[in-house]
Order: sequence, then structure tokens, then C-alpha cells
Amino acid sequence: MAKQKTVYVCSECGNETANWAGKCPACGTWNTLQEVKLEGKSNQKRSTGIFHAQAPKKLSDLDTSSEIRFSTGISEFDRVLGGGAVEGSLVLVGGAPGIGKSTLLLQMCGREASNRKILYVTGEESERQLKLRATRLGVQNNELYVLAETDMDNILNCIQELSPEIVIIDSVQTISDADISSAPGSITQVRECTMRIMRTAKDKGLTVFVVGHINKEGSIAGPKVLEHMVDCVLYFEGERSTSFRILRAAKNRFGSTNEIGVFEMAEKGLKCVENPSEMLLSGRPENCPGTCVACVIEGTRPILAEVQALVSPGSGYNAARRSNGIDYNRSAMLLAVLEKRGGMPVGNCDSYINVIGGLSLDEPAADLATILAIASSFLDRPLGADLAAIGEVGLSGEIRSVSLLNQRLSEISRLGFTRCIIPSNIRDDIGSFNGLKLIKVRNISEAIGASLGKNE
Repeated sequence: MAKQKTVYVCSECGNETANWAGKCPACGTWNTLQEVKLEGKSNQKRSTGIFHAQAPKKLSDLDTSSEIRFSTGISEFDRVLGGGAVEGSLVLVGGAPGIGKSTLLLQMCGREASNRKILYVTGEESERQLKLRATRLGVQNNELYVLAETDMDNILNCIQELSPEIVIIDSVQTISDADISSAPGSITQVRECTMRIMRTAKDKGLTVFVVGHINKEGSIAGPKVLEHMVDCVLYFEGERSTSFRILRAAKNRFGSTNEIGVFEMAEKGLKCVENPSEMLLSGRPENCPGTCVACVIEGTRPILAEVQALVSPGSGYNAARRSNGIDYNRSAMLLAVLEKRGGMPVGNCDSYINVIGGLSLDEPAADLATILAIASSFLDRPLGADLAAIGEVGLSGEIRSVSLLNQRLSEISRLGFTRCIIPSNIRDDIGSFNGLKLIKVRNISEAIGASLGKNE
């Protein structure tokens, strides 16, 4: 009988130590070491010569023509992947329970245009349950095979016999290796099973999609090294109470990580939202104080988002400040700049800032819109439904230029806005936009005066 060995593995970095400690000696995080029992394995595989050493090759001699992309049949999914899925890649799709991960991949099986042979491995549902869900979603594909299995060896044997071109594993936390004594979903099981899946994908040129659960902190469950092994990490985000979902790429070896895909959960599955700006601005109130439209760049396309602010007199010595969709530290800085450089005493007021639609605005181009929304709420004066604002705000109250200004203005003009406040010092040559009046300002005082009138 093989002798068991006990090690302690860090769930953040995957470092192994012989003894437990409160702090990981490698990454420095606290309370992340978990006990793992390993069974000793013989070295028969090494002695029989299964592992062959490969000779190094010159970079100039390597051929990249075999890197072929193909469409998944879902336009927003292709956008996030960088133009489509890559043969021989391993894609990890994570998200909260019930957010739509399995629905997205099952719909891909029905829409994949080139009729590739697909193997769907389900460890959470039975074959009948998967059939019922596919019927509800209208998925029809004669080349779709279903395998309800959780043993890693049986899955790899099925891949060897069937020779599919696309493999979907739902989910990696349910798959287990019989040679490892720990339970499915543990650090060792997730790491070793993902490693075997990765080697199979690279050796056979398969495109593998792996579903991963997330923990209460919002990161993918299992060791952090799991995200380093795969080629692409996608996060499916959104509130279950709303119908809209956002797909982001946290890592992508074959494309940009700035692209997002917007979906709407309908009765028959996920629908692509080709124009997210109209979706995010739908239901916007007219002539209401405390709201302004900003334009941010997500990947290659501009997106308009509504920034709302609510400022009310504080009830105590320490004013309450909350922000959703904008970094808290940046919102606190903008409030301080507005009070110091704009002459509005908002420091003792309770302030709440929210971005409609669940979008996160990480770009400084939304600073000016946030400032104007706060000023509008403080003065209780509406900005007007035809106004948008673009610009970064500095600590001295100046308005700085942002990149890709022509693309932002083109999107603003396309959606019917007639006024836009922009920085006076711009780096790009501005084109002409029919019906759009450009208001150039140097600081936040001029911006407030141009949009709300002078503060008397």
C-alpha cells in the first residue's frame, strides 16, 4: 500500500510546505494553507521511458500557421475571446451560481457554425437533465455528444475514442483523479485534473471550455495557479435579479482583456446585446437632478453609461459615502476636488454614487461626468437629457484630455445627444459631428457653469 504524505498547500499561490503556518511563506497571505494528503507513486512511468525529452527549437523556425480561430456562433462571446475560439486552447469560464455559464456553453453547442464534433462532459447534471435544458434552449446539433462522468481517466478515455474537436467540462470542481485520495473540488484535485486536461488539449489540438465555480470572495474556487495554467479566464458577472449579464476576460493569451460581452437573459437563454449603450441608457429619467452620461472605452468600442449621484445634508459628524461602479477612493477624491476647486461644500454631506446597469467605470474619462452629477444633485438642478461629458479631472480642478476622443464623440452623436462637454486642451484632431455642440472647458468651475449656470 502506498504511503500517504501530508503537505499544506496555499490556496492563493499553490505553494506547498511540510508544516502548517498561519501565513504563507511564499505569497504572504494569511489563513490560506490547507492540509492535503498525497499518496506516494512509483517511478515506473519514468523508468519505462514514457517521458521523452524534446530538443530546443529556434524561434524563427516555429510555425504559427496552425493557430486557427473559429467562430462560436455567438458574436459577443467571439468578441471577448478576441475574434473567436482558438484550436488547442483551454478556456476557463467562472461566475456565480445560476448566472448562465452552462447556458452560454450549451447555446454555443447549438450555434457553432462549422458542425464540429463536440463532447459535453457534465458532472453536475444527469444526461436527461441536460437534454431537457437543451430542448428548452432550442439546441439542435447532431454532432453533440453528452457524457455524465466525474472520473478523470474515463473522461480522457472517451476523448481518445471519440476524437472530438471541442470539449466542455461542467464543472472542474466535480472531476476527480482516482490516484489522488482527496475529495473532488479540493486544491490537489482541481490542480491535477486541470493539468491533465491542459496536456490533452495541447497534444491533440482540442478546444476545451472548463466551467469553474467561484468562492465567496468572487474569485474562482481552487488554487490561484489554476488561472495561470489556462489560456483564457472569463468571468460572467451580473445580478441574478436583473436580466443583463456581462462577460469579461481577466486573462487572454490570444487577444485583449479589455473587451466585454453584454448579454440579456431571456426565456429561451442568453441573447446578445449588440448595442450596450442603448441598453444602459434605457429608462433614463428626464429633467432629473443628479444624473450625467459618460463615455468609456471597453476594448475597441465606446459605451455610454449613466452616472447617478445623490447628495443630502449629513446627519452626523462623519458623512456617509458610498459608491457602486466607481472606485471608492476615486469618488472620495472627486468630492474633495469639487469642494476645494468648485466651491461646493459637499464634505459634510452624505453622498451616494451609482453607475446604472452594473457597469464598472475604471477609466478616468468618467471623472467629469461624475463631478457634474454630484454638482447637479447638490444644487438640485437637472443637467438636461441631451448633455454628455468626457474628461479626466486633476487635483487642481483642471480638465485633462482623454484618448480616442473622436470615437467617443461619434457614439454620443449617434445616440442623439446635442451637447457634450470636453477638455479645451485636446491631443487629437476633432472631426465634425452633425447636431452635436462641443463645449470646451478648462476646469470644473467652467464645466459647472456651462452645464448648470453660475452658482449664485
